[in-house]
Order: sequence, then structure tokens, then C-alpha cells
Amino acid sequence: MLAVFRPRLGEHFELGVGGIGGQAEFLALRGDLGTSYRYGQSVSSLIAQRLGPTLTLTALAFALIVAVSIPLGVLSAKYAGGWLDRALTVINQVVMAVPPFFTGILFTYLFGLVLHLFIAGAFPAGGVGHYIGYLFFPALAVALPRIAMTVKLLRTSILDEAQRDYVRTSMSRGRSRSGILYRHVLKNTLVPVLTFLAMTVADLLAGSVVIEQVFAVPGLGRLLLTSIEGRDEPVARAIVVLLAFAVILCNLAADLLARRIDPRLGSGAGGAA
Repeated sequence: MLAVFRPRLGEHFELGVGGIGGQAEFLALRGDLGTSYRYGQSVSSLIAQRLGPTLTLTALAFALIVAVSIPLGVLSAKYAGGWLDRALTVINQVVMAVPPFFTGILFTYLFGLVLHLFIAGAFPAGGVGHYIGYLFFPALAVALPRIAMTVKLLRTSILDEAQRDYVRTSMSRGRSRSGILYRHVLKNTLVPVLTFLAMTVADLLAGSVVIEQVFAVPGLGRLLLTSIEGRDEPVARAIVVLLAFAVILCNLAADLLARRIDPRLGSGAGGAA
């Protein structure tokens, strides 16, 4: 068995010249990700086939995070100390403590086997409605902990900003609390929240690795796990490099977005240098 794989391993690893890291870097720069041992086709074509479900899952989860967390965060800060704020705080703590894969298993049982809202393990072959409907549940499972984190972050940022002098001055002039909140306070708290949301995209991509396996979604995450199990090194290496590049890109986008919203961040960095 080893004699069969030795030529192929030597071709991809070049153990005597540059090592594994050097060969991987060379293949990435050349644009050739190699050939899959298991499927016998180029790694690039395999990734292209599986990229669609993963990107759709990530986009849907991100949309859920933005649509749910921002209104809840504002309401939690607006009614801080009230019953709504206390209820949201308790729910946030519980949701953040539950890992997405366990939530995915619960969703599969409840919505798939009990309520029959989707067929667990049967990814739809066609139809946009069925496609989005199936991905909604894994997207929600991945998004729930991030929703709780974003609500907590936004609430804390708003309450901290509400203690500034300009807020007290505006209130002393008779302006409504809601008007100050939506026109001034919320705008000034966007920098940390939007930065966190930008970095969340990378977390969603990485989180898809496990959740795709739970819901049998034929995406990059499931391909990565099957390639690791089958010792398909070129595929696993390419997906890990792709995810790492996505993390770097999202962090860079978050930093640029923060500087775009608040130019003082850039000038402050330059003055410190």
C-alpha cells in the first residue's frame, strides 16, 4: 500500500526540496492546488463545486445576525434594567453557552424529525425556495451564539456612550431620549459593532466545518472533514489555506471599515508612530 502512494506523496510533498510548507506555498502561488487522491480530479474544481452552499450558508447566517441582533441590542440598552433587558441577558448567556453543533442536532430532531419542516440529511437538488429553506436551519444554528454576542456588545457600547457629556447636554436641552439614542449614540457605537460583525464572517466560515456535517450540507466544511478522514492531503491543505486567507481578509476588512467610519483611528495610529 505504501509503495502505491509513495510516488504520489513524493510528487506533492517534495520532501527533499523545501519541505511541505515550501511546496504548499509554491502550489498556492502557482495557482495549482494539486489533484485529489480520493476523487482523481483537480482540487480547484472540487472546491468550486462545494463553495456555493458554504457561501450561501455564511451569507444567510450573517443576514440573520444583523437582522436580529441590532434591534435586540438597541431594545436591551433602551430598557436597561427592565424585564426585557433581564430576559435578554439570561437568554444571551444560555445561547452563548450552547455550541452550534449541539444546537444543530436539536434543530435536526425538532424541525426535521418532529415538525417535518425539512428532511434531515436530504439536501435539495434544485429549487431556490427549498435550497434556502434547508440552509435556514444550519444558518440559524451557527448564527445564534453570534447573535447573543452582538446583542451584548451593542448593549454595552450604547450604555457606555450614553454616559458621555454630549448626551447629558442634549437631554438637558429637552431633546427626547429616543431621538438622542437613534441619531447620535447609535451612530457612535457602530465602530466596535461593525468591526465585530466583519470578523464574524470569518467565524461563520470556520463554523460551517462542523455544522455542514450535522445537516449533511455538501459544502467546504463537509469536504474538509471527509478529506481528513480519507487522508486526502491536497484537498485538506487547500481548504485550510482558503479558510486562513478568508480570516485574514475579513480581519483586514474589519480594520479598514473601522478606519472608514472613524478616521480618528487612523490619525491616532499615525500620531502614535
